[in-house]
Amino acid sequence: MPNLDRLIERWCAGDEKAAEALYNLHKTRVYRLSFGLLGNIEDAEEAAQDALTYALLHIHDFDPRRSKFTTWLHMITVSRCRDLFRKKRLPTLSFSAWFNRDHAPAPSDLNPEQHTVRSEKRDMVWEAVQELSPSLREAIVLRHWGEHTYREIADIAGCPLRTAQSRVRLAYRHLEKLLTGVGQRQLAEEAI
Repeated sequence: MPNLDRLIERWCAGDEKAAEALYNLHKTRVYRLSFGLLGNIEDAEEAAQDALTYALLHIHDFDPRRSKFTTWLHMITVSRCRDLFRKKRLPTLSFSAWFNRDHAPAPSDLNPEQHTVRSEKRDMVWEAVQELSPSLREAIVLRHWGEHTYREIADIAGCPLRTAQSRVRLAYRHLEKLLTGVGQRQLAEEAI
């Protein structure tokens, strides 16, 4: 795996191969984050492309003293997703569609019945996630699919640390209410 800091230095110096390497290194994660927030393949591709293009064109704006590169890139990605979401008021997506795109491969030791039960649980949780307000959905997707810390979520969402923590906690509470009678928190945590 290439050294990220070195790639950034090389791109800042004009090395186009470094820009291509940065793009290839981050395109999958940026796409997955976009898809998790937007729930639509075409819009996720557009947001991911816009975010990566913007980041590469504005690489001189990145300050490693303020954040990690991935945090800065994901902040740009969330901004692009918010813009698209506001423009289109996107439809929801089933949880199975999310996981059928290789986001969480099923363990090979599950029998078909167990696999079906697990898929149904994921569907229920994803439908509940889609019912969350945009800020809560964003927080839970960043936390669990983006694997960001609360500090990184705060930076990406442009809110205080305690607000980021609160949004994730509130998202869990809302998911528990929405999933009452289906295993509640255990179900939500298993599927997420």
